[in-house]
Amino acid sequence: MFMKVTIPVEAGNAAAKKRTLGPTIGKILGEMKPEAVYFGAENGQRTGYIFFDMKNPSDIPAVAEPWFLALNADVAFQPAMKPEDLAAAAPAIKKAAKTYAR
Repeated sequence: MFMKVTIPVEAGNAAAKKRTLGPTIGKILGEMKPEAVYFGAENGQRTGYIFFDMKNPSDIPAVAEPWFLALNADVAFQPAMKPEDLAAAAPAIKKAAKTYAR
């Protein structure tokens, strides 16, 4: 799963001034145990790009709520596949191509 976390400037600045921004992000990521994390600025806001394994959609609140509550963040989810996932999907892709390709 790919999750984009956008922290509003005001909330990020307040946490940075209190010196809690880094520790808060570290704690949340420690609980998530993501496969990869990148940070940057998007549309002038602090943004995290997080890749992690989501076993069940019922896990969404467990990974989203800490960001909402601690940093007033916007969170968006997008399914993502690793190369081995794409390889495992090859039979379904071939079947669809055979059935539906024109």
